[in-house]
Amino acid sequence: MQNQETRITVKVQPGASKNEVVGLKGDALRLRIAAPPEKGKANKELLEFLRRQLDVPGADIAIISGQTSHQKVIAIKGLNRSEILKRLLPQANLLL
Repeated sequence: MQNQETRITVKVQPGASKNEVVGLKGDALRLRIAAPPEKGKANKELLEFLRRQLDVPGADIAIISGQTSHQKVIAIKGLNRSEILKRLLPQANLLL
């Protein structure tokens, strides 16, 4: 299943005091990112934050749509939605 690609919707609040996962709202994962939304800084920080949290190589994560929007679609290779949520929202283990 290493070649599997999962797409998740994220709602990003850039310019926050720190990088953090806030929770789920509907089907979207809510995140706060410390970088400002200028010149791609928040997108770069978002991908790096998710890469570290999910423990995946940088080449296995990308923004598919929403480059200039607060709502984005992220593609992640090698993990299914359940595993992504378990790694980002440990408390979600109770819901899965």
